[in-house]
This record gives sequence, C-alpha cells and structure tokens, in this order.
Amino acid sequence: MDFIKLNNGIEIPRIGLGVFQTPNGTQTENAVLWALENGYRHIDTAMIYGNEASVGAAIAKSGVKRRDVFLTTKLWNDDIRRHRAKEAFEESLDRLGTDYVDLYLIHWPADGWQEAWEAMSELYEDRRVRAIGVSNFQIHHLEELAAISDVRPAVDQIESSPQFGNDEVIDYCGSHGIAVEAWSPLGGTGGSLLSDPVLAEIGAKYGKSAAQVVIRWHLQRGVIVLPKSTHEQRIRENIDVFDFELSAEDMAAVDALETGRRNGSDPDDFAF
Repeated sequence: MDFIKLNNGIEIPRIGLGVFQTPNGTQTENAVLWALENGYRHIDTAMIYGNEASVGAAIAKSGVKRRDVFLTTKLWNDDIRRHRAKEAFEESLDRLGTDYVDLYLIHWPADGWQEAWEAMSELYEDRRVRAIGVSNFQIHHLEELAAISDVRPAVDQIESSPQFGNDEVIDYCGSHGIAVEAWSPLGGTGGSLLSDPVLAEIGAKYGKSAAQVVIRWHLQRGVIVLPKSTHEQRIRENIDVFDFELSAEDMAAVDALETGRRNGSDPDDFAF
C-alpha cells in the first residue's frame, strides 16, 4: 500500500474501501473484513450510510489493530444545520465502537457548515480526531473556509471519475496543500464507464481489468481512491494496482473519456 502525507503530517493510505449504499449488517461486515484481509488499511463510511456499527464491528473482528486502520466518517447535513457537530461526532464514535477517528469530514456544504468547521476544529485541537476535512466543496467553498479559519482542511472528498474528472477542484487543492479523495471513482452505481472498450483495450495491455485501469489512472493523478464493492474478488482486484503504471498515452486516452457530466449531485444545488 502506498501512502500520502496530509498537510498535518499524518499518512493516509492511497486506496480505501468505500461503503456507500452498503446495508448495515453482514454485507458491510464481510466487505470490511475482506478488505482488511487483503491489505486495505483505509475504510470510508459516514453517518448517513447507516452502517457505522457494522464497520466498527468488522474492524474489531478483523484482528487488525485499530491504530493500523485509517477510519473516516462524516458529519451529515441535518446535523450541520442543527449546529450539533460535536454531538453527532460522539454518536458516530459510539456506533463505530472507537474513541477517535482518523478523519472527520463535513459531508456537504449545507447551511451552517462554517459553524460546523469551527466545532470540528475544536475536536481536532482536542485530539479527538487526527485530521479534519470537507467533502463536496467547490473552489468557492474552500476559499471561504480559508478566509474564516486558520485551520486548513486536510482533505476534500469529491466526485471524480474519467467521465467527470473535476480537474479544476483537484488542481486548486493541489496548489493549496489539500489532498483529494475520489468518490464514485469507477463512474458510480449503474454507470457504463467500466464497459467502455477503451478501458478494456488498455487493460489488455497490462493484464488488468477496466476497474484496475481506472484506479491506476486516479493514483497517477495523485488522487486517493475509494472504490466500493461488496464482492470479495473485486475488493481484492481493486487494491492490486501497484505493479503496473499507465503510459502517458494511456493516461491521455482515459482523460479523453471526459463528458463534463456529474453522476452525483451538484454541490451548489442539492436538496437533502
């Protein structure tokens, strides 16, 4: 596993297991257990996913020491609007069965996120969380945050895939010392990205799947990747990407799949 050093000096694994839309219970527990068995040391969940308890249970069952797992969860919009960031954080800890998380993110720039950031900064200063960051923040959100706080986010987790690279935000973050994580890195549930013949052709050159080509593309862009799967073989394949490197020509071919269209919601226009 490769790591990126965040702007506060802590290291984050460059590939993590995402558990969005994975139901609480056996399915999530198995996915996390399989991931940890196959070398993952980074799990990304959120309060709104409804599966924090299963993530925590799987980590406890895995035999992997808690300090060796980079665990992320997120502050949901309703809690942001109700100004209860600290209460929500404690509730997440209870469900996860841990006394700290490695990364706590504002999930969306919902009304009140500025006050939430202040509360999260206090949690960070109190060493309840090793790093804090944001998710789905556009450049103007990041600029506003920089204007109101001396605490710089360690991470911005955003939608990014070959079909929607989100390059402007990635470039901005890169020039301001903010690491980028990609959600829906493989194009999103129900998407057609992985059936694209361009990816199959590139994969054949390296003996890799379309998904492995896309994950490698993200890594070579300097992006932390959070592929989601509940299938043991795919979980294993998604981390088997450190033994090859895409050529500049192949990187450009994947870049050319850009459509400019999001698969998920617009951070400047969401109603949840």
